[in-house]
Amino acid sequence: MNPARPLANVGVLVTRPLAQAAGFAARLRDLGANPLSFPALAILPATHPDALRAILAGIEGYDLAIFISPTAAEWGLAGVAAWPAGVAVAAVGRGTAQALAARGVTAMIVPDAGADSEHLLALPALAETAGKRILIFRGEGGRELLADRLRAGGARVDYAECYRRGRPESDPAPVLEALAKGGLQAITVFSGETLDNLLDLMGEAAPTLFPLPLFAPHARIADHARARGFATARATAPGESGLITGLVEYFAHV
Repeated sequence: MNPARPLANVGVLVTRPLAQAAGFAARLRDLGANPLSFPALAILPATHPDALRAILAGIEGYDLAIFISPTAAEWGLAGVAAWPAGVAVAAVGRGTAQALAARGVTAMIVPDAGADSEHLLALPALAETAGKRILIFRGEGGRELLADRLRAGGARVDYAECYRRGRPESDPAPVLEALAKGGLQAITVFSGETLDNLLDLMGEAAPTLFPLPLFAPHARIADHARARGFATARATAPGESGLITGLVEYFAHV
């Protein structure tokens, strides 16, 4: 194995939304991989923009704002002219923290490890929230664990649902061609919804993906992949860097 190109000739299916796929694919390409972009998730504007604007207009009345993903940071901060100094910020993981920092928010609460609600809730800063007003930036729908736990602790919690997820109309023909030519050796997904969309988009050909190893940045997603039929689904550390490390470690031993 060439240490500078540990993924040489490894075909990797990249299922990230179109706007997020380019950077990830470039990182894979730098390591020698052959990424194939097949967006299985689309990021779309919020269904109720007026409601979102009304929430953001009163943002100074909150004690804490929590961003649950890099996408929430990108779309949420797009509606805030300048972050109010009196509102503390928390990020679910390092990737979200980096997205916030890139947009000028530098002081924040963030777990040292992990990138989910459980790791965030375990921090001492989230232990005493009784009476506090908390705003969660997220896409429409999703897990309720974070809000439920905070409300149980006496916090008043609102959502700033700043985007929605959808299924794009991606043509599976390039994926089928790559499979037929032996040009795919791995699949990457960042959410269970992305995985479900991928299999829906592949239609009757979906089972042809099941023998390939699938890499996901959370055990919950890997478990879902195994339940859907994948023989090998590996949970990696969070974010793009975690997935890349997982890929490199796996293909160093095959």
